Amino acid sequence: MEELKTDTDEPIYENDLVGRTAFENFGIRYLFPWQRLVIANIMEAYTYHQLIKDLTPEDRNAFNAENNDSFCQGRQIVLLPTGAGKSLCFQIPAFLFEGPSLIIYPLLALMTDQQRRMEEGSLRSVTFRGGQSIEERELNFRKIKEGAKIILANPEVLQSEELLSQLKGVGIFHVAIDEAHCVSEWGDSFRPAYLGLGRVLEVLNPPVITAFTATASPEVLSRVSEILFSGEVHVVRSESDRQNIHYYVKNAAEKKKEALFLAKTELKPMIIFCGTRNNAEDMSRELNVCFGLGTSRFYHAGMEKAEKEEVEKWFYESLDGILCATCAYGMGVDKKNIKTVVHIVPSATAEAYIQEAGRGGRDGSVAKAILIWSPDDSLKYSVFKAGSREAAMREFAETKDCRRQVLLDALGAEKAVCSGCDLCEAREHAKQQSNEFTDWKLVYKLIKRNPHFYTKEELEASVTELMNRKYIKTMGVNIWNHSDSADLVRQLEESLMIEKSKHFWKGRYSACKLIP
Repeated sequence: MEELKTDTDEPIYENDLVGRTAFENFGIRYLFPWQRLVIANIMEAYTYHQLIKDLTPEDRNAFNAENNDSFCQGRQIVLLPTGAGKSLCFQIPAFLFEGPSLIIYPLLALMTDQQRRMEEGSLRSVTFRGGQSIEERELNFRKIKEGAKIILANPEVLQSEELLSQLKGVGIFHVAIDEAHCVSEWGDSFRPAYLGLGRVLEVLNPPVITAFTATASPEVLSRVSEILFSGEVHVVRSESDRQNIHYYVKNAAEKKKEALFLAKTELKPMIIFCGTRNNAEDMSRELNVCFGLGTSRFYHAGMEKAEKEEVEKWFYESLDGILCATCAYGMGVDKKNIKTVVHIVPSATAEAYIQEAGRGGRDGSVAKAILIWSPDDSLKYSVFKAGSREAAMREFAETKDCRRQVLLDALGAEKAVCSGCDLCEAREHAKQQSNEFTDWKLVYKLIKRNPHFYTKEELEASVTELMNRKYIKTMGVNIWNHSDSADLVRQLEESLMIEKSKHFWKGRYSACKLIP
């Protein structure tokens, strides 16, 4: 559809209802082809429903046979990369049809954030969550009756038979499940309400159901299809590759020291995913000690709501802040100018890693995703069967080919030309990958050059001195201590890279495994 211009440089979308709706309500001047395709599917399914709702079963079967019903009667799974604007895919149709849309989110924070944005875009919405009073529920239904177009809810609140019965009576025309990979990732573990969404959809029986996700391997896709749609679903898949995300792996046994170095040398704003609450708090504390109070804040699920909101506001407005977080901060976050995403703890699967790395570069600019990988990680992930979803992270970290392609293979995506990873960049410049600050390789080479020379205590002292000499030029202070050196030596021993002699040089270390 050609976009025409007026004297005020505002677009006029001739005969383009979708484009006009996007511009008038959200100020969006251009919709991506995949957004238009998904919206067209929703509109087609709604039209299909209107055509068949009054037909007899015989006439309906005849109509389906004649029209081939290729859209599976309004059931679709949509895979769009992070930052692709999937929210518009259900917000725009909400303006165009009668009846509200029900949007199912995994997290209360996401629901609150989405409601704020929808209200800014003149899209009235209501939220159902646990713990609401009778008066709050009645007010919500009154707003729906008065024209609220979006209903926000999480899987748990929809398990209420009373609420489900009331929602069935408001004429919902579209149900959208956001972050649909959670159906598979969480439904079989700590969020059993996700397994009940199939029944919720059967009860509501809306004309259109769309499940959205940014990351889904074939196994996850199959499980989502089974739970939500009994296996019958239309899949819309865009390019899984975020070309502006460039992938790097840094080898380091002492990850927090490497993270401090990255915090000094890489672009900000920065997120450091830390795996656990304690790690997030400790990492943030070390950053503030090293670079000054206010450099970093931490974020995790154990914080009070007011604390989370304060940190979210601080990071959203910051141009050089470093947020140390667990996975509680990530899904659906819309800070667009994050330049670097660091993982000091690997994600459980390739899908989770892509989701978290995708927090960077949402404004379209180049962003780095840096995984810090240790000998402990290599041992931990070696137990997973080759080709499994969990083993993909070790393959990603230790591949000699292209890191981007390892992630795409894990998602079942097609081959792609790498737009940025450390290995491909090194090959392109005809040089070996630089690992100047790979701590365990420096120590290994120290022992290899001086076999049978160091006792444990002597080695730990020498490592502390060696690493502080390496970092002092960049950091300005000594950041390495004895406990870091002791942990590094432990990892080298457990990985069988070094060993203590048992005979003439008893108790002194030598190298026992070749590494590059």
